[in-house]
Amino acid sequence: MSNDRIRPQLDVIDRLRNLMVMNEGIHLPTIVVIGDQSSGKSSVLESLAGIKLPQEQGICTRVPLIVRLQDNPQADRPELYLDFNGKFVPTNEDDVAKAINNATDEIACNGKGVSNTPLTLVIKKYGVPDLTMVDLPEITKVPVQGQPENIYEQISEMIMEYIRPEESIILNVLSATVDFSTCESIRMSQMVDKSGERTLAVVTKADEAPDSLLEKVTAYDINIGLGYVCVRSRIGDETYEEATLEEAKLFDTHPLLCKIDKSNVGVLALAHKLTQIQATIIAKYLPQIVMKINDKLEANVAELKRMPENLSSVEDAMMAFMEILGLAKESLRKVLLRGEIDEYRDEKDMHCTARLVEMLNQYYDELQKSTGSNLTGSFLLEEIEVLEEVRGINLPDVLPSTAFLILLQRKLKGISSQLPGFVVRVSDCIEGAVIRVLMQHSENYPQLQSSTRRATSNLINKMKGKMANRMAKIVEMEKLTDYTCNPEYLLERNKLMTQQDTFVNKYLISYSIDLQGMGNVSVSHLWSRNQQLIRQAFDLKMRMTAYWKIVLRRFVDLVALHLHFSVQNLVNKEMEKEIRGERMGRSIKRMMEEMPEVAEKREKLNRSIKRLRESAEVMAEFMDRIATDGDDND
Repeated sequence: MSNDRIRPQLDVIDRLRNLMVMNEGIHLPTIVVIGDQSSGKSSVLESLAGIKLPQEQGICTRVPLIVRLQDNPQADRPELYLDFNGKFVPTNEDDVAKAINNATDEIACNGKGVSNTPLTLVIKKYGVPDLTMVDLPEITKVPVQGQPENIYEQISEMIMEYIRPEESIILNVLSATVDFSTCESIRMSQMVDKSGERTLAVVTKADEAPDSLLEKVTAYDINIGLGYVCVRSRIGDETYEEATLEEAKLFDTHPLLCKIDKSNVGVLALAHKLTQIQATIIAKYLPQIVMKINDKLEANVAELKRMPENLSSVEDAMMAFMEILGLAKESLRKVLLRGEIDEYRDEKDMHCTARLVEMLNQYYDELQKSTGSNLTGSFLLEEIEVLEEVRGINLPDVLPSTAFLILLQRKLKGISSQLPGFVVRVSDCIEGAVIRVLMQHSENYPQLQSSTRRATSNLINKMKGKMANRMAKIVEMEKLTDYTCNPEYLLERNKLMTQQDTFVNKYLISYSIDLQGMGNVSVSHLWSRNQQLIRQAFDLKMRMTAYWKIVLRRFVDLVALHLHFSVQNLVNKEMEKEIRGERMGRSIKRMMEEMPEVAEKREKLNRSIKRLRESAEVMAEFMDRIATDGDDND
C-alpha cells in the first residue's frame, strides 16, 4: 500500500488517540513495542526513526512513548516535537534524547519510577516509514536503587493494558543472545495472544550470536504468528547509513545467517512488514471504530437526557416533583391494582397482585386449620358442654338459641388471634412495592428519597391500623348474630343431618364412626351421655360446620375487598397527600441544589459526548475523503 493511502489512515488514528477516545473504552489499532531489559528495544526504534533515543543503565523508557514517524520528502530538514500534558515542545535530532528525558521527568517525576501517562514524539523526516508505535518500559524483575519495590508489577500492568485489546499488534523485541522461551515479554504476549496471530518478533544483536540464530527462528518452539525479523544493532559511532550497510553485509556473507529469507532480515524489511501489518489492522478495525463511536455517543446522549434537568426555580422543582409522583402512581396502579408486571418482569417481589392473592389464600387455609374441630377424642364434647351450661326451662328437644351463638363467638376468637400476622405480611408487601417504585422514579433527586421513605412508612402504618380495625370490626359483627342468605348453608346442613339417626343409634355400640365430610370420629367417650343430649349436640355440630364455611369465606372475601379498596385509596389519594405533608417544601427547594455526584456525572457525560462527537467528525471527514478519492480515481 502506498504512503498516500497509509498516511491518511495513520493520521485519523493519531487524531483519535489525541482525542483520548480510548478513555471511552474504544481501542485503536496500535503497534505496541515490548521487550525485556537489555533486549535492544531502543536500538530498534532508533534504527526505524534514524535518530538517537535515550539509552541509560536500567529502564530507558519510563512512560508509554508514542512514536509517530511520518515520511516527509518535501521537508528541508527533519521536524521533531514532543506532545504531553497539553504541552507542545519542539526539538531536533541532536537534543531529542535530552528533551524526552526532561519530559519523562516531568511526567513520572525525577528518579526511576514509571507512569502510565503517555508522551508523544512526532518525527517528520524524509525516508522514515509511516508508522505509529507505542514503546513501553522494559520489563525488569529486580528493582534497582531509586525504583519502587513493585516496579515489575507496575510495568506488567501497563504492558497488559496495552497488549490485551485484540486491536493491538505486539512487536516483541528479543535478544539473539538469550533463550526466547525464557523471555518475560514472550510469556506476557502469550497470555493475551496464545496463537501468536497478533505477535511479530524482532530479534536484535544478530551479530552477537549468529551461529544459533538460524536454529532459533526456524524451531517454532513458541507461537509467533506474524513471524520474525532479524536485525543488527548499530555499534558505537556508526552512522545509520553505515549500520544499514553492515547489517546487509552480515546477512549476505555469514554462512548461516545468509540462509534466512531476505524478507525477514534487516531494519528495512522490518519497516516494510510493520507498515503492511499496520495498514491491514487499520483497514480491519476502522469500520468497527466508527460503529463503536456512534453507539457510545448515542448511549451517552440518551443517558444525559435521562438525568434530571438543572432546576432553576421553585416552580420548576415543583413540576419535577409532580411528574415523579405521577409516574410513581401509574407504576403502582400497574403492580398493585392491575397486575401488570412489564416494568418489573424479573422482580418476583413486585408481582404484587399475585402475592396478595397468595397471602389471602394462605390466610384462608390457616383459618380453616386453626379453627377446625378436633375429631379424634373430643367429638361433640364442646357442644355438650355448652348445651349443659345454657339449659333452661323449655322443651327437651328444642335447641337453646344462645348455644349456637356461644360456639360461634368462641370460634371467632380464633380468627382474631390470626389478624396481626396477616396484616403485617400484607403491609410489608405493599410497603416494599411503594418504596421500590418511589425510589426508582426519584433516583435522579436523592434529596427527595429520605422524606418519601418516611412518608411511605407513615402511610403504611396508618393503612395497617385501618386494616386491622376494619378486620376486627368484621369479626365483631359476626359475633352479634348468626345469619346468612347463602343457600349453601341449608344444603350443606341438611346433607350432614341425614347422618344423625345413624350416629345416635351406633355411638353406644361403636368405638368410632365414619361421617361424610368429617371422616372417622372416635365416639367411646360419649357412651355415658344420653341419646337426647347427643342428638342435640350432633344437630348443633352440623349447623356450625355448615355455617362456619360461610363465615370464613365471607370474612376473607370482605378482607380482600377492603384490601383492594385500601390499596386503591393509597395509590390515588393518600400517598400524594402523605408525601406532600412530610416537610416536602424543604425537600423540593433542595431539588434545585444539584448533588455533587450528579454534577460530576453530568460533567463527565458532557466531556465524553464532546470527545465522541469530535471523534465522529474526524471519522466522517476521513470517510468523505475516501469517497472523494474513489470518485476521482473513477
